[in-house]
Amino acid sequence: MHLDQYVAELQQQLATAAAAGGDEARELATRLTAPLDAAARLALLAALSDAAGEISAELAPGSVDVRLRAGNPEFVVTAPRATTTDATAPTPAPSPQATEPVDTDGPSTTRTTLRLPDHLKAQAEVAAARDGVSVNTWLVRAVAGALEQSSGRPAARPAQRGSGRVTGWVR
Repeated sequence: MHLDQYVAELQQQLATAAAAGGDEARELATRLTAPLDAAARLALLAALSDAAGEISAELAPGSVDVRLRAGNPEFVVTAPRATTTDATAPTPAPSPQATEPVDTDGPSTTRTTLRLPDHLKAQAEVAAARDGVSVNTWLVRAVAGALEQSSGRPAARPAQRGSGRVTGWVR
């Protein structure tokens, strides 16, 4: 998605409004268009990000993310993973999630700012992509799983793969 047409429309409307004020207003509008370009793009990106968050809440466990590629926003839609009934299909190791489904789009949610070290954020992104969910959904499941473990209720155990490798959470 290119933002150029939206920013150009905003600049055109500013120039039209400034034309009513005479030559000085037009000159001022011309000088303001460069700084306004960056501010308009940032405001549009914030609106797109908020919209993607609202859509993700409706699609849970699917998600919509906004990513920047070469300065242009790109929507990445992650559909919920389909369950397979094929007995020969490999069983992936379970992600940190409660044994009961976690309601990620309940009637009330709270926005929380979480500061993670870069290496943990990268690991969470990889794990979320592997599970086919958004990072937010993955983190909600991780918190729910940790709370379940601390409450004494049995949590899902990690599956062992044929190579003898064990995956899961360690405290």
